[in-house]
Amino acid sequence: MRRSFLFAGLTGVSLIASVVAADAQQRMTRIGVLECRGGASVGFIVGSVTHLGCVLRADGLPDDRYVATIRKVGLDIGITQETALAWGVFAPVDRLGPGDLSGNYAGAQGSASVGVGLGGNVLVGGSHNSIALQPLSVQGQVGLNVAAGLESLELRPGR
Repeated sequence: MRRSFLFAGLTGVSLIASVVAADAQQRMTRIGVLECRGGASVGFIVGSVTHLGCVLRADGLPDDRYVATIRKVGLDIGITQETALAWGVFAPVDRLGPGDLSGNYAGAQGSASVGVGLGGNVLVGGSHNSIALQPLSVQGQVGLNVAAGLESLELRPGR
């Protein structure tokens, strides 16, 4: 029963991600890749908070660093030791300046780990909700965790 719920949740997140990705790609330009890595996270049944260091890598531009805070609301039980995420960044302009990804993003999320685990999420936000973060690959994490629900991401300029 739990596996069915988990697979249904991950399938739902994947479906939402593919629909939003197709819609976003029709109207927006791919700017680059936002890569984030972070340490431990503890899920408290109804949510969790994770802090990550991120880098926007765009062709022809220096790396643009950010500090990220991810908040999840929904089912989130367990502990993860490490998290790595990568999103394709889509915007209505051809280039972003330093710090332009700063802002708040929101979307759907699902993940599971027993040892090494997988997850996925799609987020929209930033300046006037005009930037889309589309998963390039599934999220990688190490730990024991099950999560599904809504997710918010706050990006601030980093060093």
